[in-house]
Amino acid sequence: MNTLKILFIGLSVLAGAQEFIRRFVTLFETGNQLIALAAFCILLVLCILSLVGAGLIRNGILRWSLAVFLAAGSMMVDSYQWVVGDFMDYEAFITMIQSAENIGEAAAQHGEVITLAVGKSIILLVGIGLKPAVTQGIFAVLLKLLSVPVILVLALLLFFRGGEGASGLPSSHSGLSYGLLYGYEYLTQDHSPREAIAIKPTRAKPAADIVLIVDESIAGAYLDINSKTGVYSGLANPKTKVPVHNFGLAAAITNCSVGANVTLRYGGTRDNYRETIKSKPSIWAYAKAAKLETIYIDAQRTGGVYQNLMDDAERALIDKWDQFDEVSVLYRDQAVAGRLADYLNDEKQQFILVNKVGGHFPVSDKFPNSHARYAPMLKRQFTDVSEAPPDNLDGRQSNWVLYRNSYRNTLLWNVGGFFDRLFAKSEIGDAMVIYTSDHGQTFHERGEYGEATHCTSNPEIEEGVVPLILIGGPSSEQARWAKAAKANHDKLSNYRIFPTLLGAMGYAKRDIEEVYGFDLSSNEPDPFTFNVNFNARLGGDPIWMHIPSGKIARPPLSDFSKKADLLDQ
Repeated sequence: MNTLKILFIGLSVLAGAQEFIRRFVTLFETGNQLIALAAFCILLVLCILSLVGAGLIRNGILRWSLAVFLAAGSMMVDSYQWVVGDFMDYEAFITMIQSAENIGEAAAQHGEVITLAVGKSIILLVGIGLKPAVTQGIFAVLLKLLSVPVILVLALLLFFRGGEGASGLPSSHSGLSYGLLYGYEYLTQDHSPREAIAIKPTRAKPAADIVLIVDESIAGAYLDINSKTGVYSGLANPKTKVPVHNFGLAAAITNCSVGANVTLRYGGTRDNYRETIKSKPSIWAYAKAAKLETIYIDAQRTGGVYQNLMDDAERALIDKWDQFDEVSVLYRDQAVAGRLADYLNDEKQQFILVNKVGGHFPVSDKFPNSHARYAPMLKRQFTDVSEAPPDNLDGRQSNWVLYRNSYRNTLLWNVGGFFDRLFAKSEIGDAMVIYTSDHGQTFHERGEYGEATHCTSNPEIEEGVVPLILIGGPSSEQARWAKAAKANHDKLSNYRIFPTLLGAMGYAKRDIEEVYGFDLSSNEPDPFTFNVNFNARLGGDPIWMHIPSGKIARPPLSDFSKKADLLDQ
């Protein structure tokens, strides 16, 4: 029996050998890393011995408990690493936990890879969980004594290293250690109530609606308003008389949905966003203090399910919560356009926040046949796109061409079609509508390895590039916004949105800037960076990636066949 157990455990270890080797080679080739290389090898051996020791524990409850936790850690870490093509660090682990509601879409996008990771974790589960034969040797006793302490020592090491240091180690141990750290952080966090609003509006109640549209996974350079080779957006030559002020390409807050969305709702600057998100009032609280009705339109979730770190306290500040339980994902953004138009037309003063479906994966079936204009594209398989896997997306450049074309078709429908419908059905008037995306996308235009498009720990700059547009606003402010859009084109970030919303609600500029920084009309320069270490846990600091505008990948014309209907857009 012990031979079978060791065989299963050995198979699971060998299945992760690529990560061990890659880490070893990296340390070996870097130079002056002999101590780090020796430490890694010692930790690797100890972790493997710990796995064997866990499988030899006679107590069934303890053995199976360890088997479940180690297998779960293996599945989480391997799923990420095999999809992204890079090591999972603690930051990425936290992001996965916070984005648990996206697990179905992730499985649809990367089903084959995740299945392999699940298979590896099952082998490990069985290998540890099977009842061991009786062993009385000193070596077997030593292995059993090592099983749990090695896990605890690794977690302690990661704690003092700010979550860094597990790269290349068995995914079972890194995943379980990350889980222990996350549990510790949660138990020791300050869960005090948020601060009350400390400032008051200095102007009368806004005369028109204030709207923030947060699209999903929109690569700013893939829209025609920002690139000559971009997709029809409905914004370059809009079917409306309302002014459209294009601030061009903007730096996202971070390259993953959770951090971006929560910062858009709570504000903050690059220096204070962590404290602001934790303790300051939400945009809903400011809107209610300005005597605006608060409305949330969510096209991504159904059944009242929260996302992006929303909770009951935040929900209590929202007067109307709109989701589309009975609408297929294919038509959700069209439904959003109709619902938003109704609110814009009702002559009430409201703050409306919208989370669209946009270009979130999977993109193979997020558009109707009428909008399948870019080809070749991914195979279309299902009518309910929430569960539509793409056609063997395995990182090959030939498949990225298909992916980019399917993405273009998705933009044509969920951006271009959305704004066409919104402009056709609404009377925007003096309402101010800000449009952006939570994060950008990389489509591996440079030939880099991997299947991920965003949320990577070592991102391409395109993951942080989003569109930023201001539509409408009071007629008295049009000259201001036109001037600002021209002066700040391709120069700002989404940190400017929260202050802009507060200003539109009537709060004084001096009060806003003290905590939340500058708005879209300010001449203050923006670093044009996005955060690749948003959570910055265990004493770590944010890591800011600068976006050189001239290096942003543009949509390749070579991807698709030029059809007449494309040229006529």
